[in-house]
Amino acid sequence: MNKSDDAVVKRIKVIVKEHGGQLALANAIGVDQGFISKVINKKQDISYYLIRKLCFQLKYSPEWLILGTGEKQIHKPESAKLITEIQMLRTEVDILHARMRAYELELQEIKHHANSDKQKAG
Repeated sequence: MNKSDDAVVKRIKVIVKEHGGQLALANAIGVDQGFISKVINKKQDISYYLIRKLCFQLKYSPEWLILGTGEKQIHKPESAKLITEIQMLRTEVDILHARMRAYELELQEIKHHANSDKQKAG
């Protein structure tokens, strides 16, 4: 977990407090209380799923929740647009990660072939 995740966890703790505890927050967004507990105690990564629920259902600002800037809650129609943009960026990141894994596997295969070619030549 990196520093930015630590900062997001702090803001999630603020949300938990504002909603009267983990159980009340879990019920408000339709998740298991254990899930929130794991995220807060850093036993589970902060998921996009949780961020989306906090932003969509409770109207917390994605900018505030993720970056710590701007208004904490938004009551403007553009919040849905922001969340859609975040979804699109998240999809792009997932695609890039998948490509990176594919390239890493390809590179390993090339190295393996190069090593076996050296052994045959040697």
